[in-house]
Amino acid sequence: MSVEHAPLEELGHELGEQIARTPEYERFEEAREAVQRDEEVQERIGEFERIREEFVQARQTGDATQADLHRVQNAQEELHSMPVMREFLDAQEALTETLETINQAISEPLAVDFGGEAGGCCQD
Repeated sequence: MSVEHAPLEELGHELGEQIARTPEYERFEEAREAVQRDEEVQERIGEFERIREEFVQARQTGDATQADLHRVQNAQEELHSMPVMREFLDAQEALTETLETINQAISEPLAVDFGGEAGGCCQD
């Protein structure tokens, strides 16, 4: 790494530390930990993942039905309606909005979407 990049890397590290101290990030971490600790939510996540995987496999073989899709959607709705999971999703959305605002602030002087396009070679 060149000497010129070291201060930029330090700024990036400082930015990460500042983001970790935002109320949005703290709320997200608390909500994530609550989801991980909640046995009922973990069971529902496992059930949803199993149903979703069955649907993906059925779709790959051409056997998926509209009823299968509704089953996945219902399982997801049930999972997302659980208060602990709802708080996690709300916290995740708030953090995403904050990160998008930061991305815009970084991207503006560069005339490129820092988080979306700066690193890719094959954008759709």
